[in-house]
Amino acid sequence: MNSLQNAPGRSRVVIENLTPNVDGGKYPVKRVLGDSIKMRVGAFADSHDIITVEFCHRRKGSKDWVRNPMADAGNDEWTYDFQPWEIALYEYTVIASIDHFGSWRDGFGKKLESGAPIEVELLIGGDIVLAAAKRATGEDKKSLNAYGKILKDPDANYRNRIDTAHSEDLRWLVSRFLDRELESTSPICLLLVERKLAAFSTWYEYFPRSCGPDADTHGTFDDAKNRLFEIDRMGFNIVYFPPIHSIGKAFRKGKNNTLTPSETDVGSPWACAGHKDILPELGTLEDFQSFITEAARYEIEVALDIAFQCAPDHAWVKEHPSWFKWRPDGTVQYAENPPKKYQDILPINFETEDWKSLWTELKSVLEYWISVGVKVFRIDNPHTKSLHFWNWCILEIKTNHPEVIFLAEAFTRPKRKYNLAKGGFTHGYTYFTWRNTPSEMRQYLTELTTSETKDYFWPNFWPNTPDILHEDLQVKNQAVYMGRYILAATLSSNIGIYGPAYELMDCEPFPGKEENNNSEKYELKQWDWNKPGNLKDEIARVNGIRNSHVALQRTFNVFFADSDNPHFLCYLKQNWDRTDQILVIVNMDWEYTQSGNVYLPLDHIGVGEHDSFSVKDLNDPYEAEYTWSGSKNFIKLDPKISPAHIFKIKRL
Repeated sequence: MNSLQNAPGRSRVVIENLTPNVDGGKYPVKRVLGDSIKMRVGAFADSHDIITVEFCHRRKGSKDWVRNPMADAGNDEWTYDFQPWEIALYEYTVIASIDHFGSWRDGFGKKLESGAPIEVELLIGGDIVLAAAKRATGEDKKSLNAYGKILKDPDANYRNRIDTAHSEDLRWLVSRFLDRELESTSPICLLLVERKLAAFSTWYEYFPRSCGPDADTHGTFDDAKNRLFEIDRMGFNIVYFPPIHSIGKAFRKGKNNTLTPSETDVGSPWACAGHKDILPELGTLEDFQSFITEAARYEIEVALDIAFQCAPDHAWVKEHPSWFKWRPDGTVQYAENPPKKYQDILPINFETEDWKSLWTELKSVLEYWISVGVKVFRIDNPHTKSLHFWNWCILEIKTNHPEVIFLAEAFTRPKRKYNLAKGGFTHGYTYFTWRNTPSEMRQYLTELTTSETKDYFWPNFWPNTPDILHEDLQVKNQAVYMGRYILAATLSSNIGIYGPAYELMDCEPFPGKEENNNSEKYELKQWDWNKPGNLKDEIARVNGIRNSHVALQRTFNVFFADSDNPHFLCYLKQNWDRTDQILVIVNMDWEYTQSGNVYLPLDHIGVGEHDSFSVKDLNDPYEAEYTWSGSKNFIKLDPKISPAHIFKIKRL
């Protein structure tokens, strides 16, 4: 008999395959405010009874459901176009039940039309209405009782009884007071509705400590303000700082990651000695908040790097020793990724028996900086921390602060990257940097934009970071730098660069490694911001195109076109009504001129085979314009002039 405890009992409606959902509702589907979401479900019952199917939603933490009828799409499929009204973490489900009154009225109409006796049918209908009256209150209860009595009264006017059976007012009243005891319910799913910055962001990373007047003077938040005008002119809407906390002194790293630092070495910001404090050399908390305010004047948000790891002299090490791993010789285990060693940081032990206190404290770090005014976080190496922790922590924060954006810096295996996204991270780092040919790039973007991952994994493309200097970028070749930036900026709606190194083409690699030599991670740098040959104007032009064209402000609308030249990557982006259409063609041979034909999918563009249309090259300083006709068109790209066309398509 125990097997009956979880049986559906008297409920007769079957509900199947509510979509979209992620892992049956375990993780949230992600959308942007303003998006309309087509909810689909299969729902049916035994026999010929009519059923009611409702899409129900509420903000997580709310008590009451908002219920809306789903549309019958035929063949036992039901749909509802849900357009959330605010950013929030939502719960949603489908509730269905037998519509006893609707089923009765449908059968009653057929019997009346065929001339069959209907007196008993009227009595049955009256009983259904009176049962609904018992579930109603106030004026509704009075109205339902009145209708029920008319249907059951054999002495009432016959025509009046028939009209009552067909009354739409009665139909609506009964539908409001269905017998909820017999409902079937689908599993509850989650929906994360993000603000528009989550869908379209352009990140610029720089170190405030390198904004001082010279290479020997530690920069401050006030010094970093001086970069905001130029960052805004280049078209970025997020500035991202590495950790701004105090830096540990124990086992501090020197220049180029040496284990023998000098007295003046500043150390790595990721060797955090306190997660709720600020490095005094950068300024005070008030100075940081002043920077946030100044950035807001430019409509730029400030992202903060959070690294859940500790310098050996972090207070947590003494106060909570169980939060770390200790070796048999009594020393604490520092971070390692053989052959790499990170003696200046200690990983957190997520297997500690004191895990509840640990989780609460880590969440409080994020909550503290949210209270300071930070709404965007880049999380360092989240795949090396408990995945269950992130799922709990981020959804807890999103329930109360749905505006907060999380970027996962996770260059790891796909399943782990995708699980972080499922757990609530808004964006994730990708393998974009290591896709080196048009065919590789096309295959990867097809995976990201057409598989089921698009419901939860939103890529953020970074051509470089302080940790990554791709082999292509180890040569001072403007075509490579701008070609890779154009690819990132037009393929993905969320992108970022480690700004100074990119705009100034700082291309010297550390010997034998894919990262910059004399890395800013370990020393103060004095950048020559106006160095001849810088890419500021070129980056500004590309970002200006992004900021002006809604077709480039989404990722999942990319559509690839074919070419007879394997060095060309060709793709289209357009908004839903085709009023903004962008065609991008990139020559990924960064050294030599390439030419060939591009074959446009005219049906996708909405252009006839014999129609003429113009293409204006927005990436050309002179915005050269050409008239094309048909699907086959000739392209020639010299990377020494420009590695890419960014065409605006216009019907003639």
